[in-house]
Amino acid sequence: MISTGLVTIIIILFAVVMTLFKGVRIVPQGQQWIVERLGKYKETLGAGLNIVVPYMDRVAYRLSNKDQILEVPSQDVITKDNAVVTVNAICFVKISDPQKAAYGVEDYEQATASLAMTSLRATIGKMDLDESLSSRDVIKAELLGVMSDQMTDWGLILRSIEIQDIAPSSSMQGAMEQQAAAERQRKATETRAAGNKQAAILEAEGIKQSTILRAEAEQESATRQAAAAISLAEGTKRASQLLAESINGEGGQAALNFQLATRYVDALSALSQSNNTKVVAMPSELSQSIGSLINAGVVLGTTAEVVSDNKKKKSQTNTNFSWNTENS
Repeated sequence: MISTGLVTIIIILFAVVMTLFKGVRIVPQGQQWIVERLGKYKETLGAGLNIVVPYMDRVAYRLSNKDQILEVPSQDVITKDNAVVTVNAICFVKISDPQKAAYGVEDYEQATASLAMTSLRATIGKMDLDESLSSRDVIKAELLGVMSDQMTDWGLILRSIEIQDIAPSSSMQGAMEQQAAAERQRKATETRAAGNKQAAILEAEGIKQSTILRAEAEQESATRQAAAAISLAEGTKRASQLLAESINGEGGQAALNFQLATRYVDALSALSQSNNTKVVAMPSELSQSIGSLINAGVVLGTTAEVVSDNKKKKSQTNTNFSWNTENS
């Protein structure tokens, strides 16, 4: 049988071990432990080895000093224009004062979520539907300002709050889709009208420029025609003056007769050579014209080659006349 002394030693050793176990606390990195002595706050233990009074001190709360992610449950919120939207968010929180987090609020996680839900309802309730859907940064900034002061009393730091989703109700989504479709149709109509207007303006500008250019071309043409007519009149006037001076000069009448007779014979020659000529009427004064041509040639001092050429022309004219007569 085990003796009484051995049992006593075993009990004493057990009590010592339990005392050491109760008096030594090893706190993991990233945590802070709240110690109470006889039910009253005593101290906050940091990471590492810590010694407490056995049987008198106890660890009441184990809190994390890392940033914590708290989800804000989805809730229906009524906007300023009486539209219903479903909103949810995420809060990033860090414990700055473990004593206040443990004793300043019953459950800091639930308190933070409730405060975020209340602040969301108040913030979005002051906005219209379109404003609430497009102003997430504004909502976030206002929530940070409203919640930070309250959470400081709880020993918490609100790092950030992010709006995950703002979704209108199904009926409101249908109305918004119809509104968006009507808006796109309106923009398309305006764009098409603006295009037609611009095309009409460009077409009118083209017609205007074409009319101006055509008028300028006609004006330029008329100016040039007038200039040409003036030049022709001046030339005719000068030629008439030169002809008059030649006629009034010595031998001028003979030269005039010579020119007229030459043109007369050339015209008859061309008339007789035409393919369409069937009958050629020979004027009675042809011989007189030929005689005037010869006399004018002699007066002007022309050579016998001129007279010979004129005789050849006369012979050719007579031959063509005879040939045409036979054919007819």
